[in-house]
Amino acid sequence: MMGKESDHKKRMGKEGKDVERGETSSNQEELEQPFIRRRKVVAHEDDGSGKEFQSESISMVLLSTGVAVCGSFQFGICVGYSAPTQSAIRKDLNLSLAEYSMFGSILSIGAVLGAITSGKIADFLGRKGAMRVSSVICIVAWLAIYFSQGALSLDTGRFLTGYGIAAFSYVVPVFIAEIAPKNLRGGLATLNQVFIVTGGSFAFIVGTIINWRALALIATVPCLILLLGVCFVPESPRWLAKVGRDKEFEVALQTLRGNNADISDEMTEIQEFIATLNSLPKASILDLFQSRNIRAVIIGVGLMVFQQFAGINGVQFYASETFESAGVSSKIGTIAYACLQVPITLVGALLMDKTGRRVLVMVSAAGMFVGCMLAGTSFSLKGQGLLLDWVPIIAMSGVLIYVAFFSIGMGAGPWVIMSEIFPIDIKGVGGSLVVLVNWSGAWIVSYTYNFLMRWSSPGTYFLYSAVCLLTILFVAKIVPETKGKTLEEIQASLNPDRRQSI
Repeated sequence: MMGKESDHKKRMGKEGKDVERGETSSNQEELEQPFIRRRKVVAHEDDGSGKEFQSESISMVLLSTGVAVCGSFQFGICVGYSAPTQSAIRKDLNLSLAEYSMFGSILSIGAVLGAITSGKIADFLGRKGAMRVSSVICIVAWLAIYFSQGALSLDTGRFLTGYGIAAFSYVVPVFIAEIAPKNLRGGLATLNQVFIVTGGSFAFIVGTIINWRALALIATVPCLILLLGVCFVPESPRWLAKVGRDKEFEVALQTLRGNNADISDEMTEIQEFIATLNSLPKASILDLFQSRNIRAVIIGVGLMVFQQFAGINGVQFYASETFESAGVSSKIGTIAYACLQVPITLVGALLMDKTGRRVLVMVSAAGMFVGCMLAGTSFSLKGQGLLLDWVPIIAMSGVLIYVAFFSIGMGAGPWVIMSEIFPIDIKGVGGSLVVLVNWSGAWIVSYTYNFLMRWSSPGTYFLYSAVCLLTILFVAKIVPETKGKTLEEIQASLNPDRRQSI
């Protein structure tokens, strides 16, 4: 009897499992595993590799970004729509020049209203909800333009597109900034500007081929893609954490970083920061001017003021007239303008996370200064009757240099920085203020450009060059570098005392 018990114990594993009955020990299971195993490697923030996510998880971040920038593409189409369609719309609907001018400019009025409400909508409905609302508004707007038989329906549609794209101009960069890993955030956020430029070039080129009603229908496609796409991407984890949807927050962050990624540190950092913000009173417009927020407001508003008052919308909206006044073929100049923007903006996207935001914006402003000086000099030479053979070459070179350097940094940089610097408790009202300033500046510059050119063509460009110099000084003295930092680390650098209290 004792011998049988001894034999039975020998058959049992160290953990008391009966091998004959099919109960395998952990050692037995290890023997059954293959000699060469595959394992997933998760790179953490402290591994020195600069990667903080699984390689396979980048696909969800890219998909989410791709869906969001459909709104940016829509933005570009809306802005570029009026240029190639002017003569056809005026002829078909028998519009006067004043009526068509109203059609073109009412976009900015709708955008100002959209800027006021975009942050609140994004905070209330979420980033995906705000993009859905903007898409529906733009679809309705384009259908109103398509079925227009007179100025009223045309202007209503144009006004609504302005409202919709103002919301896109806020929520798209914010959404991308909140979902992207910090080492990719700048480059991905720059895609916002890339797709705005691409959409504008698309509208200009396609609008010269098809009629204006067909172009209005085609313009609904990006919104339809966005409405479908948001069904397959996660909501912003930071917004979910802010509104207390903790389970969805964890799921969204895990989806974006990869199923096997260790998100505990990032979750803890976000939740601690959100908890601190939630302990503060509900944000209002007056909170923007508290000492803890004032630097972010100065940076956001200042960058948008310099971006617009450097003259980009005047140069862009009236590029053909500018080329003609300098003796350059408007068709050649405009095509060169359109073809240059997209590749240069792509270069800016690649450089955003390599050189840093501050350096890129300052280099961009310096290049714009050179372009403005060349354009201003060309008009000055023409006015004095000097080097007339060189005037068209200098003018075209100046404008193209100006546009190229704007596209590489000043176009996207302020939007990227804006999406990073505001703490999440005031991101809604802060973003609305910044977008409002941007669109107000766009309207002022586009409205005054022709008057300034009539006053003095060289003086106009010399004035814009002075703004470019002020931009360099402003960025050098006030704007912090945000490259490679989490949004929470950026807040700590802006408000060190506040971080210590956390």
